[in-house]
Amino acid sequence: MVQLVITILIYLLFVIPVGIYMYHIAAGKHTFADPVFDRVDHAIYRLSGIKPEKGMNWKQYALALIGTNGVMILLGYLILRIQSLPIFNPNHIGNMDPSLSFNTIISFMTNTNLQHYAGESGLSYFSQMMVITFMMFVSAATGYAACVAFIRGITGRSKESVGNFYVDLVRITTRILIPFSIIGGLLLVWQGVPQNFGENIIVQTIEGTSQVIATGPVAALEIIKHLGTNGGGFLGANSSTPIENPTMLTNLIEMYSMMLLPGACVITFGKMAHDRKKEKSAEKLGITSKIFGKEGRSIFAAMGILFLIGLTICFVSESNGNPALADVGLRQTMGNMEGKEVRFGVAQSAMFTTVTTSFTTGTVNNMHDTLTPMGGFVPLLHMMLNVVFGGKGVGLMNMILYAILAVFICGLMVGRTPEYLGKKIEGKEMKLTALCIIIHPLLILAFSALAISTTAGQAGITNEGFHGLTQILYEYASSAANNGSGFEGLADNTLFWNITTGIVMFFGRYLSIIIQLAIAGSLMKKNFVNESSGTLKTSTFSFAVILVFVVYIFAALTCMPERTLGGLSENQTRRSRG
Repeated sequence: MVQLVITILIYLLFVIPVGIYMYHIAAGKHTFADPVFDRVDHAIYRLSGIKPEKGMNWKQYALALIGTNGVMILLGYLILRIQSLPIFNPNHIGNMDPSLSFNTIISFMTNTNLQHYAGESGLSYFSQMMVITFMMFVSAATGYAACVAFIRGITGRSKESVGNFYVDLVRITTRILIPFSIIGGLLLVWQGVPQNFGENIIVQTIEGTSQVIATGPVAALEIIKHLGTNGGGFLGANSSTPIENPTMLTNLIEMYSMMLLPGACVITFGKMAHDRKKEKSAEKLGITSKIFGKEGRSIFAAMGILFLIGLTICFVSESNGNPALADVGLRQTMGNMEGKEVRFGVAQSAMFTTVTTSFTTGTVNNMHDTLTPMGGFVPLLHMMLNVVFGGKGVGLMNMILYAILAVFICGLMVGRTPEYLGKKIEGKEMKLTALCIIIHPLLILAFSALAISTTAGQAGITNEGFHGLTQILYEYASSAANNGSGFEGLADNTLFWNITTGIVMFFGRYLSIIIQLAIAGSLMKKNFVNESSGTLKTSTFSFAVILVFVVYIFAALTCMPERTLGGLSENQTRRSRG
């Protein structure tokens, strides 16, 4: 428990300055690095014909986002289909087949990074760099740009512009993702993560057999896969292999990298909301209000509560070990170590599992298929919630929708028109909010039902009973949440699974972003209303608690029935058999 507490405290020390730095970039304020980055950005604007002073409304912003992503999808698909060309291909990897190419390019452009292939045998180095690593940068920048535009819309005073997508894409890439990746990548190389263009190494084992050791430009991919909350590994075993994650220090670097920017987005939101209210001139602020902003403080607290509850359940479940083995009297002094690396143990495995599915990264340092039923319940639940910090700004946008839902429910209880950030929440915003919240479980449940009811879907199930159902739910929850982690064991590289998960990833990403930008566009046109004695305070800890209850109530209505048929029933069955 001590190492988990220390890990979280160190994270808070990192996320605060990064959040303030990100706020300055989002708000267009001065930073210490402007003399360098201004020149780089302006050179890109001139080459690309971007007019940084030209703003966009929410529709123009959404069209620019989807159009840019669409062009990248076509180019990436083409590269995967011709990757057998002898360009950075020392291992002579062949072309990727059409359905897998479709799944892969949708996966990486939507920031999901679900992998139905093994990276070391399925991709050339050229594809790893020009498709996978490149997509990890632009998909993450796209998500953070949408988040910044959303924040501007719901907090700003402008009624016309949410910003310029191309400017946001460039600034987030050049000022955040690239410099942070260079620093983190060098730290990984220092700890032993490979970064080269040599072919795979074949060695003789002690037993006299041959073993292939994969190398290549691993470190460059490894850092942005975490920093951009991407998750796709250079190798099929992802960060559970020493090639990608060789030491405890690299494990912490990778974990902090995926936690950093989602948490920083909340601070950015809080400080931008604080700017609008001009609270500094009105009252003295406490330390947490100065750091997070009042509105950001309550959102961060709600996310933190959800995260800590999930982490506790996962850690305790894995520490207690397999319930079936415990019931027959077998002691598990190290806890449930199946599928885990000994160098990380239960504590850091549970922490990594909770982080990667809370921050929707998808990277793994242990196999989630081997978690205990209740330990596996946590990552699946957090992907279904998709609000526990989340990745690339999506978690913040989703949590703000729950905040709008919470003030609407509380407004109904006291008979007042609900307000959030000084704007009235009316029928249009509530319809869009409800639609956006419902899309996520609808995609998961509808396609899970399709997989269960068709021969092609059932063919991928490799475990009978409740565990087999969990395999399906996990695959589609991971796809809809743009997470990308796999439950493993599922035979997913088939036409059915490649196409259906590709569809879920596409709509799970872009439908939500479009609706959220529409909500921001609607709110930004409304006039501010003055607070009164009946206004619900959304900057308090009590509102954070209300927010947690609203999230869990919605989860109970949409997620618990199928989870009861999956992990919870499996847990009870194991105990009964024991």
